[in-house]
Amino acid sequence: MASFFTAVTAFIAAHPHLSYAVVLLLALSESIPVIGVFIPGTAAILAISALVPTGVVKLWPLLGAAAAGAIIGDGLSFWVGHRYHRELLERWPLNRHAELVTRSETFFERHGDKSVFIARFTPGVRAFIPLIAGMLQMPVGRFYAANILSALVWAPSHILPAVFVGAAFGIFGAAAKPLAILVVLIVVVIWAMIHLVRFALRRGPPLVSSVSGWLRARAAASQSRWSRFVLDLLDPARPDARGLALLALLVIGSAWIFFGILEDVVSGDPLVRADTAIYQALEELRTGPGDAVMLVLTELGDTVVVIAVTAAVLLWLVWKRAWRTAAYWLVAIGGASALNTVIKVTLHRARPTELFYTGWSAFSFPSGHSTVNLALYGSLAFLTGLNLRPKWRLPAAFTALSFVLLIGFSRLYLGAHWFSDVMGGFAFGTAWLAILAFFYFRREEVQPIGVTGMTVVACLALALGGGLNVFRHHALDTERYARKITTPTMTADDWRSTGWQQLPSQRIDLTGEIEEPLTVQWAGDLSSIERDLLAKGWRPPMSWVSRSVLGWLTTSAPPAELPVVPRLASGRVPSLTLVQESGVAPGASRLVLRLWPADLQIDGVKSSPLWVGSVVDEQLGRPLSLFTVTWVRPDINAPRDTLADEFRASNLVHRSDASGYSNWDGRVLLLNKVQ
Repeated sequence: MASFFTAVTAFIAAHPHLSYAVVLLLALSESIPVIGVFIPGTAAILAISALVPTGVVKLWPLLGAAAAGAIIGDGLSFWVGHRYHRELLERWPLNRHAELVTRSETFFERHGDKSVFIARFTPGVRAFIPLIAGMLQMPVGRFYAANILSALVWAPSHILPAVFVGAAFGIFGAAAKPLAILVVLIVVVIWAMIHLVRFALRRGPPLVSSVSGWLRARAAASQSRWSRFVLDLLDPARPDARGLALLALLVIGSAWIFFGILEDVVSGDPLVRADTAIYQALEELRTGPGDAVMLVLTELGDTVVVIAVTAAVLLWLVWKRAWRTAAYWLVAIGGASALNTVIKVTLHRARPTELFYTGWSAFSFPSGHSTVNLALYGSLAFLTGLNLRPKWRLPAAFTALSFVLLIGFSRLYLGAHWFSDVMGGFAFGTAWLAILAFFYFRREEVQPIGVTGMTVVACLALALGGGLNVFRHHALDTERYARKITTPTMTADDWRSTGWQQLPSQRIDLTGEIEEPLTVQWAGDLSSIERDLLAKGWRPPMSWVSRSVLGWLTTSAPPAELPVVPRLASGRVPSLTLVQESGVAPGASRLVLRLWPADLQIDGVKSSPLWVGSVVDEQLGRPLSLFTVTWVRPDINAPRDTLADEFRASNLVHRSDASGYSNWDGRVLLLNKVQ
């Protein structure tokens, strides 16, 4: 990812005029109905704006491009509405988004001409208001006055904060790039989860209605006790029928996810192999400032903070005499913690690294921080939402969800848990919370609990308990969670005899899938083998710039002049990639060598790192003579033998564990710098 960010930054620096054009088009697209709802134009504009302090792009042209794009986009949408009137709403794709159109019309009726200005800063209706204004024959002069004024306010309000953020990141020096990647990764995770929840809430009710109808029909045909229970539960006359059905669906879905993860953990399926890849990828992003922030987040989810918030809310509920709600609250947090501990002790799964945990906490699956904090803040959001107006329920739920996601992500970042631990904890906590909410709903009417006071008490307990916990343990936790880089060593003789078999035999991608065999091992500096191979006709791959990318859209580009797709091995990009035109089919294929670090050193007078790699033959195809595509030839042995011939090496050794790959003879080429 760091290499990708570097390439993107270099490309923008070389073509700054394209950046301004992209910003203009993105700002324009956000004002186009339907398109503006789905294009993340604001996010891209913010990312480009953050490069202003580096000098890659200039501030004033960027502000001008954003404002001009916003004005043109709104003006174009207004003209279309003014020209085609309401008949446009009956055509595709607008007829597929009647709900957004209705919301926009209501918004315009409520705010009048001011809606053109206000909508610029309002997600959802923003892309439709200029169109509605044109359809309702808003005077052109008043529209453009509001349009231009809103654009002149919108552009700096979006770009300047990103510029300040970019300047702030520049203070961190070499740590700025990993920190930027980390922030982007967190934002993407939270954005994806929130949109997933929104999608489930939008698609869930119709699905629940159809499933409920099917279950009622099946239950009506039977006279058993469970049939009567189902008919009573799904009775459409019940005011809470839809909520109960949604909770039942949530229980089934989250339990299915949890047991699926549990099965992978027990059987060692691809998810467990993906754990290592994700762990390695996040280790590469660790920096001092990033560690400090993630430590604070993980400390806010510690047991002592959970107890403080739980006790504070419990005392509030007791003071309000909400006995049933207090019992629900205790069972939700206490039960989640107890069941989490039982599963941990049963599985005895080890953590990724030694963190000096003792007793039951020494085990890894599922993550206690993920399970208990989801139960805690999920219960708080549930109880709060029952007493809030509908329009405030989603913001409350998303706030709690984002905080819990940050705590879970901190456990991944710090190496305290595997990815499957955190996801398993989230799934288990969701199922447990949904089961309790299901029975809480069914008993009787919701008890008044003073939701505002309870929320304030919970936030105060979090601030005080969390602040005290951070103050007391931050120094100790900094040492506990510090990145521990230990590289095992072996002698050159041990490596050549049997030690080479300790290295992985096949590449594992980020999803945990087993890919091509690793048929090369190199002991020495990368510069040495790179220098030797360059002298033998190999060459570095072309960078991913506009010219090389356009080569894929032609049929005349030589194989060695096309960029190479990076492949991950246990979460890492190759440290060295070289290409050479293949002699098997000149002009139609190329050899690609990739080497990744093996986290092992050859001990001696001067230590040498070990690297593992693969050599594959990429075949080029040109469908209909229109563009170029590549695929890897199945033969693994010929590319490896070609590399061995160039080194005149005969040290091909056979792996005893080579199986499952019919096109590989199991032999690995061992190379070192003395050959």
